[in-house]
Amino acid sequence: MELLKIICAIILPPLGVFLQVGLGKHFWINIILTILGYIPGIVHGVWVVAKNK
Repeated sequence: MELLKIICAIILPPLGVFLQVGLGKHFWINIILTILGYIPGIVHGVWVVAKNK
């Protein structure tokens, strides 16, 4: 399941974060980072998924 979350965090970063932590502050931070630039959203998404195992 963790591999699926990491793949989701790479393809669609907010989805990966949502699957890991729900609608918390990290989800909204990731939405903003993804809007500002796709790469920062990916980095943050993978970090959140890897950190919260």
